[in-house]
Amino acid sequence: MSTLISLFDYYLPPEQIAQAPVEPRDLSRLLVLKPFNSPKQARLAQGLRLLDWPRSLRGGEIEHRRFFEIIDYLRPGDVLVMNDTKVFKARLRGKVKELEVEVFLLCSSNKVWQALLRPGRKIKINDEIDFGELKAKVINKAEDGTARLGFSVSPEDVLSFTDCYGEIPVPPYIKQVPDKLETYQTIYARETGSVAAPTAGFHFTKELLKKIKRKGIEIEFVTLHIGLGTFRPVKSETLEEHKMHSELVEIKSEVARRINAAKKTGRRIIAVGTTTTRALEGVASTNNGVLPENGFFGEVNIFITPGFKFNIIDSLITNFHLPKSTLLVLVSALAGRENILRAYKEAIREGYRFYSFGDAMFIC
Repeated sequence: MSTLISLFDYYLPPEQIAQAPVEPRDLSRLLVLKPFNSPKQARLAQGLRLLDWPRSLRGGEIEHRRFFEIIDYLRPGDVLVMNDTKVFKARLRGKVKELEVEVFLLCSSNKVWQALLRPGRKIKINDEIDFGELKAKVINKAEDGTARLGFSVSPEDVLSFTDCYGEIPVPPYIKQVPDKLETYQTIYARETGSVAAPTAGFHFTKELLKKIKRKGIEIEFVTLHIGLGTFRPVKSETLEEHKMHSELVEIKSEVARRINAAKKTGRRIIAVGTTTTRALEGVASTNNGVLPENGFFGEVNIFITPGFKFNIIDSLITNFHLPKSTLLVLVSALAGRENILRAYKEAIREGYRFYSFGDAMFIC
């Protein structure tokens, strides 16, 4: 039976789309959602299609807090897993002869970059795009709207150029591009390669992380470079028809071993963000439900939908996501569609701020 994407829709007043982060970041609001009344209920829900859940598994407690109070919900021994990817200035302006074009770089393989072009229809194969000190040739164009561009310099040199001349790739619902890249970056970002930020991590400050560590919570880092799949809308009518794009993931061997050991001893694995969730669950799904002890480096392609059996994460810190998006589907797979939409409805009623620079939710 197919699942309609229309089941994951809701209305958000435009004025509740956050245009800038709060300062300090941990003063953002936090909706705490406890979708199940007991660990037994959570286990019963695992592997069941959302619409097949018995009514006893639906509905849970909601609390309203500030993000810095998340420490009250963390226990000594918990493992907090974060995505340390770093955003680069992926949007470039150039020209094809007299035509002004916008190039949105996605990822590279040697000197060839995958990119989105605007206006895509007017740009032809073999056209040269002139960025001033840098030039690229259009190698081919794919049906999904992407193109492959050939540069004469290394990816590192391209990134150096974008750092000077590129624009911060904020989503289109943010009307004013921030002056500084750090505004659209987590404080722990270190591995350059994303075209969108892992925004659940925006809420952490250095002071809060210190308090979390002092309480005995372990912090681990994985890397997932966010690409096309995250911000592309679902255009199909059903979830089954939607095609996800692959994303580059790295999980170091020592991190994999520590997370596996924590799972064996029953400690909670708390993912910070849907990207961290995709990294952990995507890698585990190819390795019998555990992380490979020798680590992982490669592409992951996973669309987490209701009925998915979560092998690694127990809880999730996340932001509020767009209607009919793959991210809203993911959090619904973890907590239940009815629970999520009920929480979103209450968040809207309570005046929460939504999307990248908005408030947070803890599904615990």
